[in-house]
Formats: sequence, structure tokens, C-alpha cells
Amino acid sequence: MNAPVKIETTLKDWETDQEVRWCPGCGDYAILKAVQRTLPQLGCDPANTVFISGIGCSSRFPYYIESYGFHTIHGRAPAVATGVKLANPDLDVWLVTGDGDGLSIGGNHMMHVLRRNVNMQIMLFNNEIYGLTKGQYSPTSREGTRTPTSPIGSVDHPANPCAFALGSGARFVARGIDVSKNLPDVLKAAHAHKGAAFIEIFQNCIVYNKDVFDAFAAPKGAEGQQLWLADGEPMLFDKGEKGLAFDPEKLAFTVVDVVEGDWQAAGVRVHDVTNRVMAHMLAELPFDPFPMPLGVLYDDPAPTYESAVIAEREASVSGKEPNLAKLLSGGQTWTVDGSAQDPV
Repeated sequence: MNAPVKIETTLKDWETDQEVRWCPGCGDYAILKAVQRTLPQLGCDPANTVFISGIGCSSRFPYYIESYGFHTIHGRAPAVATGVKLANPDLDVWLVTGDGDGLSIGGNHMMHVLRRNVNMQIMLFNNEIYGLTKGQYSPTSREGTRTPTSPIGSVDHPANPCAFALGSGARFVARGIDVSKNLPDVLKAAHAHKGAAFIEIFQNCIVYNKDVFDAFAAPKGAEGQQLWLADGEPMLFDKGEKGLAFDPEKLAFTVVDVVEGDWQAAGVRVHDVTNRVMAHMLAELPFDPFPMPLGVLYDDPAPTYESAVIAEREASVSGKEPNLAKLLSGGQTWTVDGSAQDPV
């Protein structure tokens, strides 16, 4: 595998001639622009980049990025993306999916691409609803969600995408918000990670699940409910006036007040992206009274799947001569005499 060559591009170089068609006000517009702005900053080459998607509103993404793209079938984007990476490990692969596509019909495929640690960026747009098929409840919909398929309220316990990713063996797990100015930084961290980088992006479905994340994601007024994590930095939120401390007796986080900026005296915990146990606790931290943990929850690289496959291939052919004739004539062979007569 060769290291990618960085080139200079602009946002315009990543825009296609296709009309971007999502519902007016959809959070996908903001995510698209965040990605298109980030790719030039990463030095990515459109000729060496591929976006692969499944089925859903999010999966229109490949049409709107000026690079290679593959709009696949429902839930199977991880399998296709794995094949692409194995066929050409030098490609920069981005996988785009949603909470329905990636965690329902595609849940098993998502698990396998994460446990195998295939080197790609996985963006899961979570709007807690099926948007493309007109508002049915999804694997991440909250209990009590009223939809055409749950008119008196869903009784399903929702899946937690980040907890699912960690449980599947993911080595990089992060969260972002569609309209957040911090989303590009999360994308950059995911791209820098060598392996399967899983990013849950809270995305507002303006039609079927409007403002469901407003308690922590509203553009104005919800900043105090966001805990943006940074490796080696204290877990502070609400303008630094509150933080997360760890209660050793309960083995759980607790919210503490920070007086005059002295977070150490308050016992605020410092974030460690390599601490898998801490990442699990943050992923499952219940919102209210706790803030929503955002940014990189976990980042601890391990050897990638494609590097292991390539090493295995090279070892299997080492010292051997490619000889098709010898292969065909080896083992059990026989000669058919064309002059022999068929028995009567």
C-alpha cells in the first residue's frame, strides 16, 4: 500500500453538476458542505477518493461529491466498501449510511466492517427515523415515538450507534452534529485514524422528526448541553462551569460544578481517547442531567484488515513460481484418447 499523495483542491472541486435534492432545511445539506470543505483541507485527491452508500436519504451522497462513487443496495454498503478496499487498498474510502440502512437491514454488515477494522471513514447519519420511506420508526427511534408504523408510540428500546460500534470492536468512535462548526474537526480525526473510523452524526429530519435533538443540538441555546471531548483535556461543559467527575464507589460519572475555573479541585476527569471503558461509559451516558458527549470518544489504532490480507497473500506466494500449466497438470490427471470408440 502506498501513502496517498496530497494535492491542492477547493470546495468547488468537490461539487458535482447534480442538483442537490433533499427536503429544504434537511441536516444533510450541512453535512455535505462540511465534508466538501474538509476534503481540501485533508489534501484528498478526487481521483483517489470513493464514496459508497446504501439506501436512504443519506445515501444520495455519492451523487453530490465529485469523486468516484457507488450507490449500492440496502444495508450492504459496508460489504461493497470492504471489497473496494481489498481490490485497491490505496483508495480513500468513505462509507455513508443512516440509522435504518446501517443498523437495521445492514446491522450485521456494519458489525463485520468494524470488527475487521477495514481502513475507511464511516459516517452514520442518525435522525432517529426512516425519512426516505416516509417516517416509520427506526432502530434508534426513542420509546414513545409516534409514526405511521407506531401510531400510539414505539415500544422498542432504541439502539445506541456508538455503543454498538464499540461492542463490535471499533477502534475509532466519534460523534458530531450536522450544523456544528466542530464537525470538520471530527472528520479530520477520523481520516487520520488508520482503520475503521465510525462517526455518528446527529442529523435533523425536518419533515418526519423535526428538532428531535434540539435539547442539545439547537444552533442557539443548547451549547451548554454539549460536552466536546479532546484528548488530554478536562471534560468541561456549560462554558467551563460544569464538568464530569468519576465516582469510584458507584463506578459512574457525576456532574460537578467548577468554581473559578479550578476544574482539578472539582475532580473533573481528563479525557483519554485510548480508554475503552471510559468510551463505553461516555457512549451510554444518559442525556439530562448529563450533557451529550461529542467529538472523539475512542481512538486506539490496530492493524487493519486489508494489511493483514495483503500480508497473507504475499506469504502464500513467496518462493513459488507462477505456472498455470503445472497447476493444471498437478494432482489427479488423466488423458482422454480421442481415437477410442464409444462402447455400443
